[in-house]
Amino acid sequence: MITAFALLGPTASGKSALAMKLAAELPIEIVSIDSAQVYRGMDVGTAKPSTAERRAVPHHLIDIAEPTERYSAGRFRTDAIRVVLEILARKRIPLLVGGTMLYYRALASGLDMLPEADPAQRARLDAEARERGWPALHTELAEVDPIAAARIKPGDAQRIQRALEVWRSTGKTLSSQQTASGSALPFALHAFALVPEDRADLHRRIAARFDAMLREGLIEELQGLRERHALSTDLPSMRAVGYRQAWEFLEGRITQAELREKGISATRQLAKRQLTWLRSLPGLAPAAKLAAALSSATGRPP
Repeated sequence: MITAFALLGPTASGKSALAMKLAAELPIEIVSIDSAQVYRGMDVGTAKPSTAERRAVPHHLIDIAEPTERYSAGRFRTDAIRVVLEILARKRIPLLVGGTMLYYRALASGLDMLPEADPAQRARLDAEARERGWPALHTELAEVDPIAAARIKPGDAQRIQRALEVWRSTGKTLSSQQTASGSALPFALHAFALVPEDRADLHRRIAARFDAMLREGLIEELQGLRERHALSTDLPSMRAVGYRQAWEFLEGRITQAELREKGISATRQLAKRQLTWLRSLPGLAPAAKLAAALSSATGRPP
């Protein structure tokens, strides 16, 4: 069966560098698994590959949505399947690279059979949250869907909103509807995990990368985006780590020193969640074996 490959790992673990190194030796095209790199204009804060890197190696599913859009796991699955099949048709190797584990799971395992988003219901929930706070809405969720509430933290606005939206729109709980569709992929998918052995080193790399983003203009990038688009903090693009903290800075709620501290802390928490996801995903091979697997796919010696 035709085969695609995936390289997963936490932020700042070196996934992109490894993918580029392999692409220098093999006929690889990279497919991004990143929920923030899909947005145009969000370059600095997403560590998006440079123009030179994208000239050297074809990259896909980058810069395909405006930051005002709500790109979803379902849309990613559709787009990724199409792109992978196009790459395979060119007799090249698709290598999916990134750390948005929800997107990877949606691709590999199918999607939950859930209703589409209800913008009016979301607007009502946002208004309630401004008045009562998300912890109060989490308490309400615990009364109607204790299973979902047990998995969702009281401050996780996005997931609380989605769970209550499903309940209010359908009269059915989120947990009762989360049954994977199981739709099969039209290709085999072999996944590899890049898991840093030294957590302290990963934290140093996260801090260094966030400092580099600040030097390269993260604040100015967000300021320009806000001038060009009607953005708000409830948009998925603006919930991305780095942009969320830079928004607070531009609103005058935190200092630049606090922006750095909160941004690094949030990135560490993201990496921790990504590592938890990796431990839960079945069938992942270590990244050290990826080069041999890719070489085997082309019939070349590793």
